Amino acid sequence: MNIVWYQESVTKEERRKKNKHHSFVLWFTGLSGSGKSTLANAVAKTLFEQNIQCYVLDGDNVRHGLNSDLGFSAEDRTENIRRIGEVAKLFVDSGQIVLTAFISPFRQDRQLVRSKLEQDEFIEIYVHCPLETCEQRDPKGLYKKARNGEIRDFTGIDSPYEPPLSPELVVDTDQYSIEQCVQQIISYLKNKQWI
Repeated sequence: MNIVWYQESVTKEERRKKNKHHSFVLWFTGLSGSGKSTLANAVAKTLFEQNIQCYVLDGDNVRHGLNSDLGFSAEDRTENIRRIGEVAKLFVDSGQIVLTAFISPFRQDRQLVRSKLEQDEFIEIYVHCPLETCEQRDPKGLYKKARNGEIRDFTGIDSPYEPPLSPELVVDTDQYSIEQCVQQIISYLKNKQWI
């Protein structure tokens, strides 16, 4: 292949300086119904209101376009996360904070994304919520369909979820309100002096 990375005229560091904040990925992972998208969007709104450049990549939204050709087999899930990791890296290079809300059930896939970024650019946030609570919430009716055999390879039912072993943050959405979880994340970022 004769493909060479073209060096941009504006560096990541220059973009960060202009934006007045660090750029990185907040990677929200957890079961369906745990609150990943709700939490990611609430954090994004808080950041936006503080004039911080950010964008949310949501699992369902990305599957409408970029990843519309992928199903839910283990191979397709891996490819889904690989593509999102590449897009997230571009956001970080552009000086923005990117918040990703994906079940991303496999540790190896999340680790691959982490390995593509610099050490201080990937924050894994485990949105912890027991399966029973996620099933009770079932905002999209997916657990019911999975239990009835209408959906196959559904994470937590007939496909595994591998919780993070050492995430930077664990937020318990069954124990705390979304507002409290947002504050936990914002406090973490302020303590690191990234925002």
